[in-house]
Amino acid sequence: MTATSAAFFGNFVVGCGVLVVPGMLDLLARDLSISIPQAGSLLSLAALAMCLGAPVLAATTSRVDRRLLLVLSLLLLALGHLACALAPDFTTLLWLRPIAVLGAAVFTPQVAATLAMMVPPEQRSTAVTSAFVGWSLASVMGMPIGNLLADLFSWRVSFAVVAVMGLLSAWTVWRVIPAGLRVAPLSVQSWLDVLGSSRLRWILIATMMWCTGNFAVMGYITSALREVLQASPVTQAILMALLGISGLAGNIVLSKQVSRIGADRGARVALSFVLTGLILWVLALSVVQALWAVAMAVLVWGLGNFAFNSSQQARLAQSAPHLASASIALNSSSLYAGQAMGAALGASLVVAWGFESLGPSGVIVLGAALMCSLAADRCSSPPPSQSTP
Repeated sequence: MTATSAAFFGNFVVGCGVLVVPGMLDLLARDLSISIPQAGSLLSLAALAMCLGAPVLAATTSRVDRRLLLVLSLLLLALGHLACALAPDFTTLLWLRPIAVLGAAVFTPQVAATLAMMVPPEQRSTAVTSAFVGWSLASVMGMPIGNLLADLFSWRVSFAVVAVMGLLSAWTVWRVIPAGLRVAPLSVQSWLDVLGSSRLRWILIATMMWCTGNFAVMGYITSALREVLQASPVTQAILMALLGISGLAGNIVLSKQVSRIGADRGARVALSFVLTGLILWVLALSVVQALWAVAMAVLVWGLGNFAFNSSQQARLAQSAPHLASASIALNSSSLYAGQAMGAALGASLVVAWGFESLGPSGVIVLGAALMCSLAADRCSSPPPSQSTP
């Protein structure tokens, strides 16, 4: 197994850990006798923890050997999800869930920065996007399998399965990633250089806006399908698998083509697919109200969904390799901030106007994300001399 394969599997496990709750949100709420908006607070708190944790942990662990850091992050993910599986009530789960996902806040950005350090410059984009395909695969298996396991057995079983995979991934990383890899310590100037670059800043804002609009809908997808179209758990799982398979296919195509078309163009194409897919989602739920229309919407939606974030990481690694550890950590922070805002926005919309209001709001926010991404295209990359830790 190569380092890229280990990163791929690690991102798959991390993705399953992050996505397992959206996949079984309605079942978890029913079992714990709480409302869906209440259960949605698990999404917001976890996302907030990852948002704050990504830059803080990147800064405080910059001197730690990369192999040790990645292994410890996966062990935290595994043990945290085991604790969630054993949580006696919802209040305890509210405390445990943010801790469980802190490992994700470390692993995804730092494994990308580690790969960027290990491969020649001309292979960085391909290596980073290939590793992130693991996230796409998690959407194929994580959400639907989590949903089915929760339906057949219990939501606790879904958490336990993530814990076991986390332990296996930690062992894999320990065997494959070489010891002794270190990044330059991140100084305050490193963060200022990232935020001071207009290109990097627009890329980060685009990530946050994309995830806000995306997660406002995706975070409540199973509940919306059940409430609006009376979809069974099996139908929900099939549609989520279709979303994930489409996302996986889109990400694989991007990883093969990104060196040819460029990460900027890849981001534009991917985000356009996401925006088009959500427009079709609105039509499917509000106008057509048929499962075949929903299937068509998620197929288009998925094609760009995970490919966009892969493009974003590649854009950051290409634009300023010397700032990759900081910029990719901030990209993860932006992503998780978007998740927190999207989950909160979605809960508020469901309470005020119902599930049909999620899609139109997501379309508006994603339109803003596309404008931010285009603004980044017009900016130049920061020169290496801007960031000397």
